[in-house]
Amino acid sequence: MPAAKRPRTAREKPCPDCKRAGQISESFQVGGRKKRDSADRQEALCLTCFGTGHAPK
Repeated sequence: MPAAKRPRTAREKPCPDCKRAGQISESFQVGGRKKRDSADRQEALCLTCFGTGHAPK
């Protein structure tokens, strides 16, 4: 009796921006009138894949 074949699942491509993390780090600006870039970075949701980590189709 042959073994039952499992259905193949398509491998999804990783998101080109976040590399399957779902988040990206970005710089931000601080200051009242004179905005300057902070040396720190903050995590943000990847807007390309909306946090899934998979490339959009």
